[in-house]
Amino acid sequence: MRQADSVDATVAQHSSVSERHRDRISREAFAQSPVSRLATPSGSIAYTRAGSGPPLLLVHGLGGTRRTWQAILPRLARTFTVIAVDLPGHGESDAPLGDYSPGAQASTLRDFVLRLGLESLSLVGHSLGGGTVMQFAYQYPERTERLVLISSAGLGSEVTPLLRAATLPGAERFISGLPMLPRAIAHPALEALSRLPYLMSREDAAPIADALSTMGTRLHRRTFVRTARTVLDMQGQMMSATGTIAALVDIPVLLAWGADDRAIPPEHHRRVAKRLPLAQTCEILDAGHFPQESTPMALTDAMIPFLESSIAHAYDEQRWRSRVVLGSPANG
Repeated sequence: MRQADSVDATVAQHSSVSERHRDRISREAFAQSPVSRLATPSGSIAYTRAGSGPPLLLVHGLGGTRRTWQAILPRLARTFTVIAVDLPGHGESDAPLGDYSPGAQASTLRDFVLRLGLESLSLVGHSLGGGTVMQFAYQYPERTERLVLISSAGLGSEVTPLLRAATLPGAERFISGLPMLPRAIAHPALEALSRLPYLMSREDAAPIADALSTMGTRLHRRTFVRTARTVLDMQGQMMSATGTIAALVDIPVLLAWGADDRAIPPEHHRRVAKRLPLAQTCEILDAGHFPQESTPMALTDAMIPFLESSIAHAYDEQRWRSRVVLGSPANG
């Protein structure tokens, strides 16, 4: 499933124009779709629901919103009941005063899933959302069928200096000026920034410009900084699933990433895949940190077969106890 040879690279390059056309149509359809809301103990959660079939929960990353999925949601909705959420404090969801850690976000997602009347489901997480759905799987394995981790956080300590800077004193004040830049200025400026090594991929300029435009209110900027400080410091990522990854070996996992991701090193995914016997991998050559936005067809070409063919995780208390409580692998 890994897209790394010359044939796949050629396909990705030739599909870019048509993908941008489909992306524009998807954005328009998504913008016209009604927002739904569901009350949880953490406040009202905004979400978009589409399609029918097995439930699939999409979880965005740091500073993002459910709109990051707008290019892939229509295709996924042909086969699945797709539910794209705004995490607390992001997008149109309420912002709690307290904890924005992945554990707290996972608890909110559990409450949200219960309110929807779902017993279990597959989860898709991008970036910090990947770390959040891994935490969900660890806290609530009985409700987790599969995981799709896209450019996922929590798999290693290295991260782009741009995100580390969000933890500095005064970061919120600096960020407050960025949403005021018109997109016509912000996008080219970010493309120019991508020419510097280790900061960001050129493919990510547009998604980052869109994300900055959503932080126009003090509430959203505060959420961004508070969330960043729960998982990052100037040394890199503080959140790490590497100590608990052994507990997830019975859960089917797809790890997908862009070959030019400069936010989170692709090597993180390769290392973790070696530790998960049920893991599948997909490296997308023409993508950076946001393959769901820059190369939606290539990403869904990997996601859909995985979601349809992998056997859903069935929780077993004895096996979970062996892995977590006793700290040893289960037999069989």
